[in-house]
Amino acid sequence: MLFLRRAFSVEKVIPMEYIIGAVIGVVAGLLIGLYFEKLRSGAAYKTRDEIIEQAKKEAENKKREMELADREELLKRREQLDRELNKDREKLRDSERKLDEREMQFKERESNQNKQERMLEATQLKLTERTKSVEAKDKQLDRILKEEQEELYKISSLSKEDAKEMLLNRLGRELKSETGALILKHRNELKEICDKEAQEVIGMAVQRYASAHTSESTVATVDIPSDEMKGRIIGREGRNIRAFEKATGADVIVDDTPGVVIVSAFDNVRRQVAKLSLEKLIQDGRIHPTRIEELVEETRKEMDENIRRLGQEAIQEATVHDVHPKLVELMGRLSFRTSYSQNVLRHSIEVSSLTGLMAEQLGLDGNLARRCGFFHDIGKAADHEMEGGHPAVGAELLKRYTEGPEVVHAALGHHDDIRADYIYTVLVAAADAVSAARPGARRETLEKYVRRLEELEAVACGFPGVEQAYAVQAGREIRVIVDAQQVDDRESAKMCRDMATAIEQSLTYPGEIKVTVLRETRITEYAK
Repeated sequence: MLFLRRAFSVEKVIPMEYIIGAVIGVVAGLLIGLYFEKLRSGAAYKTRDEIIEQAKKEAENKKREMELADREELLKRREQLDRELNKDREKLRDSERKLDEREMQFKERESNQNKQERMLEATQLKLTERTKSVEAKDKQLDRILKEEQEELYKISSLSKEDAKEMLLNRLGRELKSETGALILKHRNELKEICDKEAQEVIGMAVQRYASAHTSESTVATVDIPSDEMKGRIIGREGRNIRAFEKATGADVIVDDTPGVVIVSAFDNVRRQVAKLSLEKLIQDGRIHPTRIEELVEETRKEMDENIRRLGQEAIQEATVHDVHPKLVELMGRLSFRTSYSQNVLRHSIEVSSLTGLMAEQLGLDGNLARRCGFFHDIGKAADHEMEGGHPAVGAELLKRYTEGPEVVHAALGHHDDIRADYIYTVLVAAADAVSAARPGARRETLEKYVRRLEELEAVACGFPGVEQAYAVQAGREIRVIVDAQQVDDRESAKMCRDMATAIEQSLTYPGEIKVTVLRETRITEYAK
């Protein structure tokens, strides 16, 4: 009641218009607040949509970048796989080539074996025929003896014992004479057959094996960047060049030749060490006695490694296995040793191959033959350190490092100094002679060589009707061109024989010289 009264009393105090205005203001404020709230809510939704849209675009860009990166990675991986695949294909091709080469070698060995079998069959057939012939002759001889014995009994009144003694004496004299003649005949036939077969074996071995020959000299040239380097090599008052020659044992020749310096030494190992050391000094640029000694010592160590590598490569090339390391080193040193300008290591490999080929044709052990030929000159690698010639030194070394008796005997007797106890020694001696006598394998001094060629051409030009004469094939052939109007075919044949005789009588030369006479008739006309 009190509240109603107060309200009624207030109603009386506050006018009605104010109350209505207040209510309208409150409602308007609420409406305006609701409007602004709606505006803020719309802006928030709009910002959220833009952020989501931007995030989608960035996600798509990231996705595209990742796809591009994945594609690039795939391309790189594919290229790497292609390279690896190509390498594998190359390896497979190399393997196929090696297999083809081995197949050819096996076929060649099979063909050689078939030839040997046919030769053995032919020899066995000949022996069988000879055996039958001897048996037939024995039967015929028995029949003749019985007939003569009966005839003697009829003609003479001799006793059986006297007739037998007279008949035996007569037959003994006849058989002794016939036996001597038969032995001499068969000996000559066997000698001809052996010589022919030996020529065929050696010829086939030489034909199946061919190698290049290189000539060695006693000097080596070193290129320099400029002539100013010559003064640095010589050094102040010659101290650098003296230190270099003292450290290497080689002579250094610095002359007016532009762009080169010459290194000279009779020892090929020493010359090679000096050449390599000088090249390193020029490249390094620091040329003084201390640096020279350091580089020379370093080069010597590298040369020792190179010698062992060369020995191992030669052993692989000659197909010789289970070799003592010291023998490997000695064979490597032969790469820097020459005999009449022929490289001894290449010569040893060639002798090994020729000996193996001849042994296989004769039905012997080819591996053992190659080993004998490979080590036959090993004494030349140590003949300056031990007493005796290189055959004795080589035999001592091979015996020391537990090589077989055939190999030791081949090294000791390949120059026919002793009696050959093994067939392999004979084969090594033959292969050694073939390798040394091949054209271009060895050479004499330049003056003797030029003089011999000049004398050879002078002998050929001394015959009438000769237009030109050329010594070719290192002096092992002379080709003569004659005037076709002065010399006919018969005279050219006689001239060729007379020329060969004159060369034999007037010149001294190793091996043989082939004389070829060429006669050409040339007719020329002009069309106008």
